[in-house]
Amino acid sequence: MKEFNEEDIKIIEHLADEHNAEGARAEIAGLHPADIAEILRRLPLRDAEWVFNLLDDTEEKADVIMELDEEDRKKLLEGMEPEQIGHFIDLLDTDDAVDLIQELDKEDREEVIQHIDDVEQAGDIVDLLQYDEDTAGGLMGTEMIEVNENLSMPECIDEMRRQAEEIEDIYNIYVVDDDGRLKGVLPLKTMITAPSASKIKHVMERDPVSVRTDTPIEDVAIDFEKYDLVAMPVVDSIGRLAGQITVDDVMDEVREQSERDYQLASGLSSDVDAGDSVWEQTKARLPWLLIGIIGGIVNSLILGGFEAQIQAVTALAIFIPLIGGTGGNVGVQASAIVVQGLANGRLDLKNSARQIGREVLVALLNAIVISSVVFCYVMLTQSELRWVVATSVASSLFAVVIFATIFGTLVPLTLERLKINPALATGPFIQITNDVVGLLIYVGMSTLMLVKLTGV
Repeated sequence: MKEFNEEDIKIIEHLADEHNAEGARAEIAGLHPADIAEILRRLPLRDAEWVFNLLDDTEEKADVIMELDEEDRKKLLEGMEPEQIGHFIDLLDTDDAVDLIQELDKEDREEVIQHIDDVEQAGDIVDLLQYDEDTAGGLMGTEMIEVNENLSMPECIDEMRRQAEEIEDIYNIYVVDDDGRLKGVLPLKTMITAPSASKIKHVMERDPVSVRTDTPIEDVAIDFEKYDLVAMPVVDSIGRLAGQITVDDVMDEVREQSERDYQLASGLSSDVDAGDSVWEQTKARLPWLLIGIIGGIVNSLILGGFEAQIQAVTALAIFIPLIGGTGGNVGVQASAIVVQGLANGRLDLKNSARQIGREVLVALLNAIVISSVVFCYVMLTQSELRWVVATSVASSLFAVVIFATIFGTLVPLTLERLKINPALATGPFIQITNDVVGLLIYVGMSTLMLVKLTGV
């Protein structure tokens, strides 16, 4: 296979500008579909469409389309007729075909399905579209080999050969009963070593790891990692084999989910990337920035009510950023641990009380160390009412660390219970809340200490 490098992109950009079709075909000939997709992604849309149409092999075009990112794929499909899209879908596995159709506008989906030549393929796609795209049913494909448990080994091999003509990749051989219920899997090694007179049900591996069609994708990914699988059968509510999920599909979903969670934790309200328009990026960033402004205004109002105390002891103002920053950091740390635990399955809502208790103990240790260090620092560096300032800052930090830890733990657990993405808890929401609450605690503690120790 031809190797791909950055110089190829520059050459193809130049050939596209000159509309040198023969030269462009020579450059992309022999490239992997993923490399061609990368070239299309780098080109302006008009040039990308021109290069894409130079591909002679329809199957290669279908492979290139599926290698594109969702946004780039959508832009390319917008310039195609439904009949052409339907022809591409004919060449895709059902799971990829469903992903592609789900990206189309609702009014275009039905028209595209009507242009799929393979009636059986179209029927499978319609069935799969009924599942939620965030479940195993929405992720699975129907291309797989299934054999009846009562077949002999020679009969099984003949049946496999017949089915394999329609399947590109074979991962497992699934064994079902007369009603289509999953009974086991047949390893290829067993086929080679088992006596030819054996019936499949006597040599198969029983009770394979499987998931139901309504299982969330997050749980599917956990099972793939836990059992080191490359493919997993999917069954319906009564145990009938419905399809299979392969590890590449799971990895794609995990990557997309990780990107969404990272953006949400960074304060982006929708899925955007560097190539999106200025307006799309602005819409994604602005909401949390406005919320941050509101938080800043609230902080300024709190400080306005604290003006008299600051004027009396100016050193109190120096430590305001320390209080807010510490609260935000502690809260994000606590929430990040909980979100990670929920994502990898090591933390369940059923044992959330134990997690909260553990976090409280961690918070107490952190609070004692942090407040002690700051107390000593203030006592050594301040001269103006240093007992008042040191006690106010240290006690405020102690309370802020405890609050931020508990809050950072409870918020993602609550969001998970409400079926809201808990990654929201690791973003600006935690930081803004802890800034405001931390400042309130500092103002309250400082006022109390000034009254108690100085009578101000």
